[in-house]
Amino acid sequence: MTSPLETAPPMHDLAPARAGRARRVLPVRIRDLALLPAVVLLLVIGAVANPGFLDRDNLVNILGASSALGLLVLAEAMILISGRMDLSLESIAGLAPALGFLVVIPAASAGFGTELPTWVGLLVIPLAGAGIGAVNGALIVGLGLNGFIVTLAMNIVLRGVLIGLVSGRTLFNAPDAFFVLGSREWLGVPVSVWVTALCFALAGFGLRYHRLGRAVYAIGGSAPAARAAGIRTARVGWAVLVAGGALAGVAGLVIAGRVGAVGANQGSGLIFTVFAAAVIGGISLRGGRGSLLGALLGTLLLGMLENLLTLAQVSTFWIQAIYGGIILLALVVARLTTGEAQES
Repeated sequence: MTSPLETAPPMHDLAPARAGRARRVLPVRIRDLALLPAVVLLLVIGAVANPGFLDRDNLVNILGASSALGLLVLAEAMILISGRMDLSLESIAGLAPALGFLVVIPAASAGFGTELPTWVGLLVIPLAGAGIGAVNGALIVGLGLNGFIVTLAMNIVLRGVLIGLVSGRTLFNAPDAFFVLGSREWLGVPVSVWVTALCFALAGFGLRYHRLGRAVYAIGGSAPAARAAGIRTARVGWAVLVAGGALAGVAGLVIAGRVGAVGANQGSGLIFTVFAAAVIGGISLRGGRGSLLGALLGTLLLGMLENLLTLAQVSTFWIQAIYGGIILLALVVARLTTGEAQES
């Protein structure tokens, strides 16, 4: 009869299994927190450069100002992980809330004059975003057109439609419910921050633990291999674009709530900041790699950086240049540390 010691597997055979179980148990991986030291460093620099940087009101303002950007980064991150990109998100963030306003406000306030109930106008916003995402999906996934060109063209089309609808006017005479996300607080924190955190939590859980989320990573890594494994790549890719469009619509509602109106330029130029946050957060432009926690940290980093530069009275024109430099630096670092060339 053999003893238990003789039948037990060697310790070196157990180590990989234990490591695998540990990775499944731990909700956060170390590489997901790679940007955390940079966030802490910026907090220290901000505290030294400006005594008011770490004031509670200023930190809450940073979170509130970053919430709309966070929703757009979340949308773009999911699309990038699936192996595609969407340049039209910034225009969706402008057009979708404008449509919600137009169907509710009276004709005297530049509305359509339909004066539909408030809840209908609010529902129109994410549905309009989802509808635009569905059109993008039909062109990219269904017809196989180049995603970069399609969403670039869609971005231009949507911006033109928004300018035509508002005709240079500003939409503001809407019910108070349209401004809740951007102007109200709950437990001392803007409602938009809670909504953004909830969206990140749900999406992060889904991408890691749900089969649809795992399919998104698989498609981004290798669409032919995912297709061979039985994954309906077209359906999943289309669903991600639709979800991204809906999130962009909600982001636009947050912006409208903070500003108190919707104008023709709402969301214009935001896509550059969105890509900056996603790239420095570790989202691969080639698909299949990256985490939403990294994207969230990238959003917070850019939000703190913009606030710090604003407190230092740096021109907004230079802020855009700094964002572009950050993207280039992130690409170089990714190339040197992982050997990955972030080509699209």
